[in-house]
Amino acid sequence: MILWGMVLLFAVMMSVPFLVPHTGLLALFGILPLLCMERIATILQKKRIWIYHYTAFVLWNTFTTFWVCNATVGGGIFAILANSLQMSLVFGLFRLSKKKFSGTLPYIFLMFTWIAWERFYFDAEISWPWLVLGNSFARTTWAIQWYEITGALGGSLWVWLCNLSIFGILVSLSDGRWSYWNGKAKIASMAGLTLLFSAPIIISGIIGKRYQDSMTLSEDNLEVMIIQPNIDPYNKFQAMTQAQQNGIFLSQTEKALKYRKRDSTAGTLLVLAPETFTNDIKCGDWERSRTWKGFTEFLKDYPGVNILFGASSYDYIESAERPTATARQLGDGLWYESHNSALITDGTARTEIFHKSKLVVGVEHTPYPEIFCRLDDMLGGVMGRCVGQDEVSLLHVNGDSENIPLGCAVCYESVYGEYFTEYIRKGARAMTIITNDAWWGNTPGYRQHLSYASLRAIETRRAIARCANTGISAIISPSGEILQPTPWWEPATIINSIPLRDGQTFYVRHGDITGRVSTFLFILLLLALAVRFITRR
Repeated sequence: MILWGMVLLFAVMMSVPFLVPHTGLLALFGILPLLCMERIATILQKKRIWIYHYTAFVLWNTFTTFWVCNATVGGGIFAILANSLQMSLVFGLFRLSKKKFSGTLPYIFLMFTWIAWERFYFDAEISWPWLVLGNSFARTTWAIQWYEITGALGGSLWVWLCNLSIFGILVSLSDGRWSYWNGKAKIASMAGLTLLFSAPIIISGIIGKRYQDSMTLSEDNLEVMIIQPNIDPYNKFQAMTQAQQNGIFLSQTEKALKYRKRDSTAGTLLVLAPETFTNDIKCGDWERSRTWKGFTEFLKDYPGVNILFGASSYDYIESAERPTATARQLGDGLWYESHNSALITDGTARTEIFHKSKLVVGVEHTPYPEIFCRLDDMLGGVMGRCVGQDEVSLLHVNGDSENIPLGCAVCYESVYGEYFTEYIRKGARAMTIITNDAWWGNTPGYRQHLSYASLRAIETRRAIARCANTGISAIISPSGEILQPTPWWEPATIINSIPLRDGQTFYVRHGDITGRVSTFLFILLLLALAVRFITRR
């Protein structure tokens, strides 16, 4: 029973940081029960130990991401079981390494293997990096201001180093080796452990002081208006027409614009609408869209005001045969490809579009389309086939004296740290996120998603204006502080200014060094392990 108790304790300790605000530091101890379980099971010569660690990962994934089932039961169960399987395979490889490596080397191998897997997961065709260990500090941002140097995988490294250090001392105590250490060795080990825990927090405090007033540090600011229309995503195209939805949005916007004119001088303003707000956009042929025409007509009365909104958009292709694996047929010789897009326009009808690239597997994206699109056709076309851009591009706010470059991460894209930095490298002076988190209901899902925006703000030191369909919309400062969060499932409007910043953080300039170094060391150790299995000695 003690083994199962440790399995449960691991799942609870690692879930709490993702579910409860300000508990991220618990992750620095959270893996200990799993490591202790494996050691005890090995000493007791238990069989099929994989059952214990796979169950531990299933419980952790279930406790933290059960809400996916609210949108798709099958997809949620698959995500939990498949993600747990990958974690279990990493742990199984560690157990395999213990047959050929001795001492602390298997645990070092485990650490680098895990982080290398996390980095690979960001770019995999089937990608669900929600539970990256570094994400556990998303609501404990005061401790991780140094993410501007390492990114979230630096947090994963911190988690592993702390857990393995404590575990090493516990093993020394249990084996009786601790009593053979002299006083200096004991003091040095405890001082090193204390430094390992405290140094990142102290460094975070020093770095964070530079950003205490991060919303007012910049001389240049952009006024933003975030409109949360609160439309049920499951009924938005059944219960009401697009014209009715446009009316709700424009009514909120007009009311807020009148308040703004009384409260401040009119000037450049960015108005945000949520992801997939409309589904009537034909790429490059904006005149066909009633939403686009309604917005541009409305904006003629408001010079300097820009609207950035999400849309399901389409490219139509004339071809005798299927032009691409992702294309769907409309009729004889007519096909279409779909996108999850962000558009920006103003009263002059100037329009730019960006297509979401990091797509949700199954719902938006069919992995390995050359293979699975054919299978999907046999099943009646149940999987999404959105097509993204090959690389990031920026949208521009038409300002009084210049066009202001912005990045727009569409929903799931805000989970990908290194991808997010591409907007900054392209020249984005501030960031926006448009999303529609209501698919998951009133669960931890939308709160976790919001918190990950804080990580992106710290990594890039860019302010973020986040617009959600039904909550939570907010302003995120460059220090990761969440400002003016809106309530769940209520219409809401936010008006504020965000700083426009130049310059790049170390993480933006150099990318994920932690992940690259970990991958390199994992490959070296894996090769060493393979050689030891091939040779007799």
